[in-house]
Amino acid sequence: MKTILSALLATTVIAMPAMAEDITEFRIGILGGENAQDRLNSFQCLADYTTETLGVETKLFAPADYNGVIQGLLGGTIDMAWLGASGYAATYLQDPEAVEPVLVKINLDGSFGYHSIGFARKDSGITKIEDLQGKTFGFGDPNSTSGYLIPSIEIPAEYNVTMESGDFFGEVRFTGGHEQTIVAVAGGDINAGVTWADAQGEWEDGYNSGALRKAVDAGLVDMNDLVEIWRSKPIPEGPVVLRKSLPEDVKAKMTALVDGLYERDQDCTYTVAAGETLGFDPIGHDAYLSIIAARQAKSN
Repeated sequence: MKTILSALLATTVIAMPAMAEDITEFRIGILGGENAQDRLNSFQCLADYTTETLGVETKLFAPADYNGVIQGLLGGTIDMAWLGASGYAATYLQDPEAVEPVLVKINLDGSFGYHSIGFARKDSGITKIEDLQGKTFGFGDPNSTSGYLIPSIEIPAEYNVTMESGDFFGEVRFTGGHEQTIVAVAGGDINAGVTWADAQGEWEDGYNSGALRKAVDAGLVDMNDLVEIWRSKPIPEGPVVLRKSLPEDVKAKMTALVDGLYERDQDCTYTVAAGETLGFDPIGHDAYLSIIAARQAKSN
């Protein structure tokens, strides 16, 4: 009887999911798009809530580029991140078992899509893509959905051009991120570029959410100096992801925390979600199948 009981207890221990006590810290990665200190400041409130929720130290990581977060998730040095759709696709294609999408940002109209927005200085006379022949065009990051993947597919298809420097555009360059693209266009360093926005609300505000809104809030740009010259088809908003190998109760607690953040603290939600939003709702892998396919096709 004692042997049977011991075996049952051993089986129960093995079958029990790992608990929060099994982790000693929780690490949140933040994609590029604005300077590192601003990114850390934007997510500090979430870090504080995470420490309160899990009872362990929370560390924020703001790598210089998107790939830093992707590699952190793949290597197990980052536990959670809000990825763009292309960033999630990149992570999934390298290791399908690395992360799982759990939540997505919801716009004020209840949708979870956004757009790649092409823009230029208003005083440049550029009002459409055709005006950019021989001029400089800026992408953000190679792992950005709106800052590279989607416009690099849709613009050539729509205008029968390539994105190679010296073909239609005089030069095509990567700026390093959304904020860098916005600053480069506003400062006249490049003639036009692309960034992300929900395309809801007013242009003068940088729309309701996105990189333009963040730039306006930071005082980096006056939207009256800029003009929209192109807009992509709707793109599925990127997911909040968690490492699959995290203890199940940690994943449940973090999903609940972010899911309920809007009801708990709208100011925190504003800074984390890059503007006005209704918070976060559940999302699954299937929402990103088209982006995964696009990313895979682009790499072939």
